[in-house]
Amino acid sequence: MGHEQVTARVLLRRDREPRVLSGHLWIFEGEIDKVDGSPDVGDLVDLVSPLGRFLGRGYFNPKSLIRVRLLTHRDEPVDDRFWERRLRAAIALRERVVEGTTAYRVVFGEGDLVPGLVVDRYGDVLVAQMLTAGIDRRKELLIDLLAGLTGARAIYLRNDARSRLREGLPLYRQFARGDAATRIEIAESGAAFFVDIAGGQKTGWFCDQRENRTALAPFARGARVLDVFSYSGAFGIHAAIHGATSVLGLDASQDAVALAQQHAAMNGAADRCAYRAVNAFDELKALQQKGERFDLIILDPPAFARTKQAVPDALAGYKEINLRAIRLLEPDGVLASCSCSWHVDERMLWAAILDAAQDARRDLRLIEFRSQARDHPMLAAMPETRYLKCFVLQACS
Repeated sequence: MGHEQVTARVLLRRDREPRVLSGHLWIFEGEIDKVDGSPDVGDLVDLVSPLGRFLGRGYFNPKSLIRVRLLTHRDEPVDDRFWERRLRAAIALRERVVEGTTAYRVVFGEGDLVPGLVVDRYGDVLVAQMLTAGIDRRKELLIDLLAGLTGARAIYLRNDARSRLREGLPLYRQFARGDAATRIEIAESGAAFFVDIAGGQKTGWFCDQRENRTALAPFARGARVLDVFSYSGAFGIHAAIHGATSVLGLDASQDAVALAQQHAAMNGAADRCAYRAVNAFDELKALQQKGERFDLIILDPPAFARTKQAVPDALAGYKEINLRAIRLLEPDGVLASCSCSWHVDERMLWAAILDAAQDARRDLRLIEFRSQARDHPMLAAMPETRYLKCFVLQACS
């Protein structure tokens, strides 16, 4: 692609300058005073203050609510070497922080200063999501760089995220480089799993919870475990490997349950792991009515709030599942309560958990607060990059 030319100047509203100066990368439609020029989708533009001071350089999309995604706050060329530096830095970080797994995130969009690009590695296969028009326009360059820098034998595009529609992009799945089976066996902290890169959720696996799965090991020994929203069973199977006496996994998807059962067998834990394809809310209530109790309960639901408008209903949902779980805890039992909804922050989730504990008339103590794995770095100026919350709590006797 070579050296890209800047095609327009985007003038920022004066009252929005502090957020950009702090390091935020998104410029919304309503934050723009005017555009000097006629930039096309994905064109490179300069962001300037009302007085003409340079604030950053990024790509433009007139079809998106996020009009500009900044690539740099410096007046520097955006060329092939720029993209290579960004990807090299992302890969170098993973070489330092990732261990004990063949499945991890290589590029985390804004967290790696490459807004719109997500790349996961499963063995020698990369799975990429190009979520914005600006990244999609530079697809061939980025694929070439990723192939060269990682040595991957194949790169698969999971460009089926519905957020692409808001960018004016089509949805599709296909190999962009090489060829491989779309069902890949991975190793993670002593356990083995299959990842379906074509049909699984996201890119096929939830790398962001990897460190949280292993962090619960001390609470698994000798425990009866309940894994709610278990998907393909990773939390519960790690618990079984670390000494849980039994694991019950609940998920709405029959396919996920079948895969979890296969994973249990692969890891020599089929005799201790059972899975049910059920509505988690209903089953939690039924378990309580039966007088069941558990020593370790994991709540890892899908995002209840995908928009700000959905937050009130989401908080009601979080309170409900936490209330049911707290009532199912044995004395001194441990609850790991997670949320991947960015619109529900730590304070909101904590308040929902406390409300649930009060209604259950049980005292909880916080053992640890955790977030996403280190291969999902958070850009300091962008709270949007810090989305995963995981409270590890104990019910007081």
